[in-house]
Amino acid sequence: MYQTNTKKLQSAYKQTLSGFSDWNQKEHASKWILYSKNLGKQLSIDETSLSNGELYTIITNKQAKGGKGAIVAIIQGTKAENIISIINTIPVSRRNMVKEITLDMANNMNLIAKKCFPKASIVTDRFHVQMLANDAVQEERIKLRWEAIDAESNAIEAHKIKGEKYIAEKFSNGDTRKQLLARSRYLLFKSPSKWTDNQTERAEILFKEYPSIHEVYKLSQKLSYIFENYTDKDVARTKLALWYNIVEDAGYKSFNSISNTISQHYDSVLNYFNNKSTNAAAESFNAKIKEFRRQFRGVKDTSFFLFRLCKLYA
Repeated sequence: MYQTNTKKLQSAYKQTLSGFSDWNQKEHASKWILYSKNLGKQLSIDETSLSNGELYTIITNKQAKGGKGAIVAIIQGTKAENIISIINTIPVSRRNMVKEITLDMANNMNLIAKKCFPKASIVTDRFHVQMLANDAVQEERIKLRWEAIDAESNAIEAHKIKGEKYIAEKFSNGDTRKQLLARSRYLLFKSPSKWTDNQTERAEILFKEYPSIHEVYKLSQKLSYIFENYTDKDVARTKLALWYNIVEDAGYKSFNSISNTISQHYDSVLNYFNNKSTNAAAESFNAKIKEFRRQFRGVKDTSFFLFRLCKLYA
């Protein structure tokens, strides 16, 4: 029976059938790819890893909705000056058509946006801001969990010395103190309206036993409420100022750090309230790249991988 030589078939597809050998960006593809024709009024900028932790900066056109025409640029690395030098080869008249660009809180991304798209409104993704608040809540929970673990270990040792068996205290829902702090992780990411009955019961016990977790949770929820419920930029500015005051009075170091970080990106954070724009399109496109990479079983030839990617999305 005749058997197909898989390697020869793959090679023939890559070198002849796919059109890769004639690709006009092949020579520099592993370093940068540019499709200036895909510029639109609304862009997203983010970074992603293709293989072995090698980072690339990706600019996408939101209007393409993750399909044909989505890729504007894929550039190796995240160094602002390198990205700027490539993007700025696009005539300024075309770059000035960009009205809004969403990004995370990285300073290099902010600099790229300012230098390359001077007419665009820069919007810091609200979910990155909220993520900082969520991390601060988890930080308090984890700190107290370690204290509970140490306390239990000491209690076990003390009972052992006395020749007694240690029995951990249990709350009304059946959780031990250690379990209460471990199992509360996910409910602290959600608003109370989204809790299950079990999570509601657990939260009541948690907040009674650990008021500090309740305080930082409320700070996080107040910030989320501002992003979700206000559309007027001036009103949002006032509400954020009030939130700053509450954070300052609360005295939690992690939340003071968050308020300082927001202050550094104040204008771009407030720009969110103009159109409620987020960087979700960039996150979604990153997910597509990861899935594409999985189907390829990794990235052996970066240029060819990017060629296939561009055939679909550029």
